[in-house]
Amino acid sequence: MTRASLDKDPRDVAAMFDDVATKYDLTNDVLSMGQDRLWRRAVVKAVAAQPGERVLDIAAGTGTSSEPFADAGVEVVPADFSLGMLAVGNRRRPDLGFTAADAMRLPFADESFDVVTMSFGLRNVADTAVALREFLRVTRPGGRLVVCEFSQPVNKAFRTVYNEYLMRSLPPIARKVSSNPESYVYLAESIQAWPDQRALAQTILGAGWSDVAWRNLTGGIVALHRAVKPGGPVLVGDAGAVRTA
Repeated sequence: MTRASLDKDPRDVAAMFDDVATKYDLTNDVLSMGQDRLWRRAVVKAVAAQPGERVLDIAAGTGTSSEPFADAGVEVVPADFSLGMLAVGNRRRPDLGFTAADAMRLPFADESFDVVTMSFGLRNVADTAVALREFLRVTRPGGRLVVCEFSQPVNKAFRTVYNEYLMRSLPPIARKVSSNPESYVYLAESIQAWPDQRALAQTILGAGWSDVAWRNLTGGIVALHRAVKPGGPVLVGDAGAVRTA
């Protein structure tokens, strides 16, 4: 079985997700104690996609994050670089247009989406800034970015308890429910190595996005970052600012 390392070689990361594809959704539900469902609902609300818009759901995995958009009549393209994940998703929802795609080299034309969203995948990309610039390229002017990713709990005592869970409790639980428990050791390590909310916001801003804001979910275990591609209708406000919301 494959376990990726923190250098995030794309081949190793893709192979690791291939290994866990069949039990991926169940394992996430168990390890997050059901919180992943709340986080995904928050993403759908933040994306606020309307019929007629086109959404790129990158790192869509088996398509659970894409289904709410499709079911609401929104055109969504679920994309992932794990062929194993895409195969499981295609068996579940053959009506969705699952597409093989590397976040750093998207196979889509410039300005072809109204929204790009990525949930729990940016952390696994080898070069975050490159991916964010690719997302910018395929988004129309005035279009939106929504990134949901693990982050840093804001309360110090809660952060200590959470880190203890990540490194001591998560791997034994994963051994009981996952087809590749070692991959969840990587999960814990990658979460701890990931930048905090403000640092990620600055990276998004540096990639060319504007109106960057974030909102903490579950005390900051997860953060929902939003941004806009410059060039759309002029809005009153502090374009280019980094802020919480």
